[in-house]
Amino acid sequence: MTTKIRQPIGRYILGTLGLAIAIFAAPVVSAGEITIEIAPSTLNLQSNGVVVTAHTDVPYGSVDVYTVFLGGVAINAWKADDRGNFVAKFLMDEIKTVDGLVINDTNTLQLVALTIYDEEIWGEDEVLVIDGGARTAGDRQEASGE
Repeated sequence: MTTKIRQPIGRYILGTLGLAIAIFAAPVVSAGEITIEIAPSTLNLQSNGVVVTAHTDVPYGSVDVYTVFLGGVAINAWKADDRGNFVAKFLMDEIKTVDGLVINDTNTLQLVALTIYDEEIWGEDEVLVIDGGARTAGDRQEASGE
């Protein structure tokens, strides 16, 4: 004969509620420097690319998306990556016009934002900026030494 152990309904509801809060509550992020990785790592001013993406190490639900800027350019779109971290997308044409970009050199772009708790976060990554038009087959051969 099997004996069933019954728990009071109140304990079940509180346990379920606690689990729901743990799953849906935004993680707490400390104010300060974060890690970002910008893609593409080379910004060609002549390219027809559409977006510049900044991958962060910040949990998706903790960022106030309306406060996110990269090099002074406002965010255009956002999502969570496969690890649940915040990913910001910026229009490439707007990033190409950031003041002070140095062509044929690495440039540091800074992402700034606020968390949902009004704490400042920021991170930097380097991007090579070039002003190269479309290459021809002859250019590729010459560059490779053939």
